[in-house]
Amino acid sequence: MTIRILIAEDIDLVAEAFQALLETEDDFVVVGRVSRGDALLGAVSRTLPDLVLADVDMPGGSGIEATDLLRQRGYQGRVVLLTALPGSGHLHAALDAGANGYLLKSISGTRLKSAIRAVMAGRTAIDPDLAADALRTGPSPLTERELRILSLVAENQSTGAIAAQLYLSVGTVRNYLSSAMTKLGADSRFAAVAMARERGWIR
Repeated sequence: MTIRILIAEDIDLVAEAFQALLETEDDFVVVGRVSRGDALLGAVSRTLPDLVLADVDMPGGSGIEATDLLRQRGYQGRVVLLTALPGSGHLHAALDAGANGYLLKSISGTRLKSAIRAVMAGRTAIDPDLAADALRTGPSPLTERELRILSLVAENQSTGAIAAQLYLSVGTVRNYLSSAMTKLGADSRFAAVAMARERGWIR
C-alpha cells in the first residue's frame, strides 16, 4: 500500500530533508509541502494525504492548532507532530487535538519511518522522553514559538539575532516574549527563562 504524505514545515532545508528521506521508501510518496499552519487545511483538501507530518512550531498557527482544525473539518487520516523542544509540555495538547504521533525533530530517519508505519497500522507513536517529560512537568501554558524564543534567550542571543534565526521581525519576537512573561507572571525575560527552565520546558 502506498502511503501518501503531506509535510508541513516552515524551514525549506528541513522540509526538503524530510522529503528526501521519506522518498527513499518505495511505498512512501510525498504529495505536497506547506510552510504555514494556516495553509495545511487547504493542502490536505487538495492532496488527500494518508498522513500529515507537521512541525508544531510554524507561522500562521501551530501544528497542534492545525491538527485540531483538520479534525474539526473531518480529516480521517493520520497526523504525526514533530517538536524541537524535548520539554515543551505540549504532548497532552497534541493528543487532545487528534495527533496520532508526537516525536522529536531530532529523531533518526529509521525511527521516523518506523513511527509512520506504526501510526498507519493504527498505533500511537510517542517519543519516550517526551512522554516522561509530560508526566513529570505537566502541560505548559506557552506556545512552541514562545518556548523556542525563551530557549534562545537562555543562550544569551539578542532579540535581533533571534528574529533573524526564526525569520521574524524584532517586534514580533518582543511580542512573543511579552506574551510568555505575562503567562508566567514574570517581570523580565530572564525571569521567564528561569521559570521555564525550573519547570523543565526548556534546557
